[in-house]
Amino acid sequence: MKGPLPCLTVIVAVFNGAATLQQCIDSVARQTYPNKDLIIIDGGSTDGSVDLLAASQEHINYWISAPDSGIYHAWNKGLAQAKGEWICFLGADDYFWDERVLERMAQELEKLPPDIRVAYGRIMLVSPDGASLYPAGEPWEKIRGRFRQVMCLPHPGAMHRRSMFERHGVFNESFHIAGDYELLLRELKMADAIFIPGITSVAVRQGGISSIPSNFLMSLREARRAQRMHGQYFPGWIWLMAMARVHLRLLLWRALGGRRAQKTLDPGRHLKELLRFRTKR
Repeated sequence: MKGPLPCLTVIVAVFNGAATLQQCIDSVARQTYPNKDLIIIDGGSTDGSVDLLAASQEHINYWISAPDSGIYHAWNKGLAQAKGEWICFLGADDYFWDERVLERMAQELEKLPPDIRVAYGRIMLVSPDGASLYPAGEPWEKIRGRFRQVMCLPHPGAMHRRSMFERHGVFNESFHIAGDYELLLRELKMADAIFIPGITSVAVRQGGISSIPSNFLMSLREARRAQRMHGQYFPGWIWLMAMARVHLRLLLWRALGGRRAQKTLDPGRHLKELLRFRTKR
């Protein structure tokens, strides 16, 4: 006889995210899946986020507001409180795509063998006003080799089995942007993830820390540091080409300004079958 479906823990990190935090909380509260655990770690916000947390505490299993050293420190504080067999991470800008995401995800997680400790679906990238841009996320078999060079597994909403943290530890807080990549490298340099088709899990607003042009370079440099930590001494051609594109993008941003640079880059994105940057007039 089948046992109860697993507890799923959702950990949200927020700092001065009052503009979007309520939507994030509501998207968890509206999930049809009953066996869920919401933990929110606030970094000492001063913009009203704490008031939102207090008003929504009936939907939150644990929350705290105190200064921290960044998103990975916040997520580690959340991990210390997590009860779920599977754990996923969101930023305050993210929200579940529909109310049945966790229900459908839990049904698929139950089918996985115990040696699979990372499972993910697609995410939908959205503009700051919530308009859909394009989906991201491909089967593991397609991205396995690429993942060794660049972060190409969508981390928001990805499910991590509790045993992964017991085996590898928590996030390395010396990273500012690529700590999720470094954590996943610990597991996936020798193991496999699983892609769950047919599920768009999370809407991810563009404009977060890793999508700011001035942070692209830091992201790739941190990814390279993570690779060296795990014995990969040659960065690989995919990483080198990504670094070249980042330098070109930064040059365009500095020379033309953000709006004009986006328009300049639009045709290349179109050729890659991606929707263009939203350059509304």
